[in-house]
Amino acid sequence: MLAPTSSRNRLEKEPSPYLRQHATNPVDWYPWGEEALEKARREDKPIVLSIGYSACHWCHVMAHESFEDEATAALMNEHFVSIKVDREERPDVDQLYQGVVQLLGRGGGWPLTVFLTPALSPFYGGTYFPSEPRHGLPSFKELLVRIAEAWTRERKALDAQGEELTQALAQVMAMGLEAVEPRPIPAQDLVEAGRLLARRTDPRFGGFGHQGPKFPNPMLLELMLRAFRRSGEAAVRDAALLTLEKMATGGIFDHLGGGFHRYSVDERWAVPHFEKMLYDSAQLLSVYAAAQEVAPRALWGQVVDQTAAWLVRELRTREGTFATAQDADTEGHEGRFFAWSRAELDEVLEDDAPLAAEHFGVTSAGNFEDGKTVLAVVKDAATLAKEHGVDLETMQTRLAQVRALLFERRQQRTAPGLDDKVLVGLNGLVLRGLCAAGRVFGRQDLVALAQVAAEQLLAGAVAPDGSVARALHQGKPRLEGTLEDAGNLALGLVALAQATLEPRYLEAAGRIADRAVARFWNEDTLAYLSADKGTKDLVVPVFALHDNAFPSGASTLTEAQAFLFALTGEGRFAEQARKYLGRLTEAITENPGAFGHLLLAADVLLDEAPKLTVFGTREQALEARRWLDRGYHPAVAFEWKEEPSGPAYVVCRGVTCSEKLPSLEAVAPLLAPRG
Repeated sequence: MLAPTSSRNRLEKEPSPYLRQHATNPVDWYPWGEEALEKARREDKPIVLSIGYSACHWCHVMAHESFEDEATAALMNEHFVSIKVDREERPDVDQLYQGVVQLLGRGGGWPLTVFLTPALSPFYGGTYFPSEPRHGLPSFKELLVRIAEAWTRERKALDAQGEELTQALAQVMAMGLEAVEPRPIPAQDLVEAGRLLARRTDPRFGGFGHQGPKFPNPMLLELMLRAFRRSGEAAVRDAALLTLEKMATGGIFDHLGGGFHRYSVDERWAVPHFEKMLYDSAQLLSVYAAAQEVAPRALWGQVVDQTAAWLVRELRTREGTFATAQDADTEGHEGRFFAWSRAELDEVLEDDAPLAAEHFGVTSAGNFEDGKTVLAVVKDAATLAKEHGVDLETMQTRLAQVRALLFERRQQRTAPGLDDKVLVGLNGLVLRGLCAAGRVFGRQDLVALAQVAAEQLLAGAVAPDGSVARALHQGKPRLEGTLEDAGNLALGLVALAQATLEPRYLEAAGRIADRAVARFWNEDTLAYLSADKGTKDLVVPVFALHDNAFPSGASTLTEAQAFLFALTGEGRFAEQARKYLGRLTEAITENPGAFGHLLLAADVLLDEAPKLTVFGTREQALEARRWLDRGYHPAVAFEWKEEPSGPAYVVCRGVTCSEKLPSLEAVAPLLAPRG
């Protein structure tokens, strides 16, 4: 079979921008689904499964080298059923088959390339395969020929290998779920996790480890601040704040347009991998808000302002929800949109070009490709003001003008591609981030953005029983939701309920949390499945355990349950959260870095889910919340009860509450961490 007769394949009408990127390939692609799987069974052909995402640089490279090549496509079309998966649509499928390449000793990542039997058993896999043999890898065409020949001549061996890998995969997917005696997490374990992370922090440039690549790791930074709250150890706090500072001034942050790139390829945060993911900036809004509570600095507010502006300008949809990512590449080159030459500064800025070069570290040699530089704050406004003999306000004004002119010129370049999928789980992280930043920095406009997004999500993605869809497409639900979608949205709605003082968001969060337990909880393992119990296209069960670039749905759901218990007093939420945390205590103690967000949930329960209730007018409640947010009280839930005779204040921990207190000064000692 040759390429499809149409110039476009089946992916043309898929809502996923990543799948549509492959709509003009000569490969006869199928989306993951029963049509493709039934064809493989009917024709008894192996499946070549390719998984990636729209902002993935090496996915683009393999697409150009192999999937756009007629000879490669002819091999795929004749001998295989070819399936494309957007990892952001089916994270469960991606998680499952990432395990295959790890079993084969090939690491993991994207593009992910796995060969399956028609029964979905994997028998070979890897990530990127080049168009020509290099670095010990066969060319993709050679690999296709070898596997096609083996399928005909050595079928029994491939089937046996598939069965063996499937059995091993089942063990990998259940790793960490060995039978243990559940026990509570001691507070000291959280403190020790913070100390461990501080020891791993680069003392010069921040971040974990002393060489690149370096990732933002927002959950671990937030965990370090929580550990400082309990221990008072300045070294733990300072390691987190150093990382936040170096990220905020480094090239991983977009100093013209706001928002964070995916990661830095070097130890200095100077040159990033340029895609911008919604989940990074959403989580970092929360962390920089926490940093402001711990150690106020103007820099934290600047980062939040610029990041929120980027979210609104680049990722906000017409409906008020948020798209998934911006691409790394433009015109076939990674980073071209973001980097600058010294000559370009001269052209755009004229007399202010030398100042901009000093500020952003732009040199004639550059630190990137073709003599260009990724902008970073090499000399801040205060340093430049002193060196140039002007006052700080004057220098800040000049630098603002420089940024505005450069941004205006950059907007004339070819913009990075947009992945306009609206993923419910990632939008839940945005709700949490916007509400945290809105409260701490007094930005009611950010809370209003979260509220508009939440209304769209509740109207389009949440069923009356609390079931959550994976995505919204043109306002309609699409795909079965994963645990990640339920957990993240529940936690985001809990944050929104406290930011708006509107209980209906809390009620919705409770419905979602209850339904998530019914859909995803596995009582045999005392753990959560990533996908609904009824999912039939996974060859082995897939569990949601570890926090990676963004939190596991099990972790966000557990934190939501802890706050729901505090705010509603309904014991089932605490019981479920403690059951899950208790069974993972041993795993968390051994490897706390893999459970960063789950330890945030543990932090709330270690304090017995504290809640501050204000009895009084709305304005009195808002004033009390402002007081709360001027400190650092991340485990304290906030509630308002209207009572004209107020204000009065009650602090509850679990089912035990104080008497009504007359002042916030009397409240303060009752909010100290426990354990």
